[in-house]
Amino acid sequence: MIYKRSELGSGIGFTSMIDDKFKTCALAIYFLTELSEETAAVNNLATGILTVSGSRYPTYAALCEKLSELYGAGLGSSARKKGDAQLLGFKASWLDNRYAIDGEDIGGEMRELIKDCLFCPNVKNGAFDEASFAIVKKDLLDRIDGELNQKRSYAISRAAKIAYRGEPAECTGYGSKEAALAATPAEAFAAYKRLLSTAQIEIYYVSPHEDDSFAEMFRESFGNIERAPIAVNIRSHSPLKAVPETVSEEFDVNQCKNVMVFKTDSDDRYALKMASIILGEMPFSKLFLNVREKLSLCYYCSSSSVSAKGAFFIDSGVERDKLGEAQAEILAQLDEIRNGNITDEEIESSLMALDNAVLQVGDTPSSYINWYFDCFCDGENITPREHFKRFTEVTRERIAEAARSLRPDCTYLMLNKEVQPDE
Repeated sequence: MIYKRSELGSGIGFTSMIDDKFKTCALAIYFLTELSEETAAVNNLATGILTVSGSRYPTYAALCEKLSELYGAGLGSSARKKGDAQLLGFKASWLDNRYAIDGEDIGGEMRELIKDCLFCPNVKNGAFDEASFAIVKKDLLDRIDGELNQKRSYAISRAAKIAYRGEPAECTGYGSKEAALAATPAEAFAAYKRLLSTAQIEIYYVSPHEDDSFAEMFRESFGNIERAPIAVNIRSHSPLKAVPETVSEEFDVNQCKNVMVFKTDSDDRYALKMASIILGEMPFSKLFLNVREKLSLCYYCSSSSVSAKGAFFIDSGVERDKLGEAQAEILAQLDEIRNGNITDEEIESSLMALDNAVLQVGDTPSSYINWYFDCFCDGENITPREHFKRFTEVTRERIAEAARSLRPDCTYLMLNKEVQPDE
């Protein structure tokens, strides 16, 4: 794979990755902006609508028909958060010209289509097209409602909101239901114009052969826009609460959700990740083998390290009458790692899991994009193999030290409603 990165303008990066084993091309444009409850939802709508229509294809049906003609090319959008930043993505994929049956210039047509969607959106009287806006608004509201129905992810989201209270990261990457309902087509277009002007922009292009036409198209198009990019702070350790906080809510659920959040001042993200894998990310982890399998205290129990915020989450599904016992055993297993009770087999199994994940980078064009964009957000542009090598250098003592740095910050409990006895 041939990797190249260049600057197309103020705060606009363009990365190309050439790998001749692929039969398809992929493009992703990311807008990085500060995460805010006031703008998260409308920003999401503003970038999502770009994949629904454009000035040349003013309806979703017309755009889908064109993409179908281009051998099933695809457009999509994404919205998520990392640290204190909102990451908004516009993505495209298409078949390489070499495989066009009648010699069509698929890449050229996609370049013009992408240019139209991004720089000549479907706008009338200073507002996005209402029909297109209604589609993306419904999709966003369905996503927000869907999270509440997925009780485990909802509990983790609530725990994050408590842990990051008063910080940009307390907001979700796609905004609130109230903000989504209130947003208008005009507000969404105004938000998009702000993103074009102020967001940090990273563009990724994967192709089986060299092609400078996309970089030139973006250079020319952004050259017509007055840019004043605002720096985005992605990595920012969340301050530890003076006193650990517990928040509980009752829902109509059969299984309680227990999310315990810890904070760390350590910057050793490789050791923290190893600690998380050994504690609760895999079937060989301490939480799975002991809390779930051996003691049967929970239905599931896992951990994750959020290095951008210096946070560490442990979430479990527990019967209400076993909550205290489960929490005590979770802390006991964390203490095992803090005390250095880590076997060679646990370290080797963790490295095998990491190696397997690294080996998958490069299997698809999107895997390259995801990898190098995450590296950019982490401020460390390294190859997958270099990344894995750093994990092999993590010692047992570094893992224990990282675990010892974890301090309890808050706990979120989603409790089932207790049945009240008849009077």
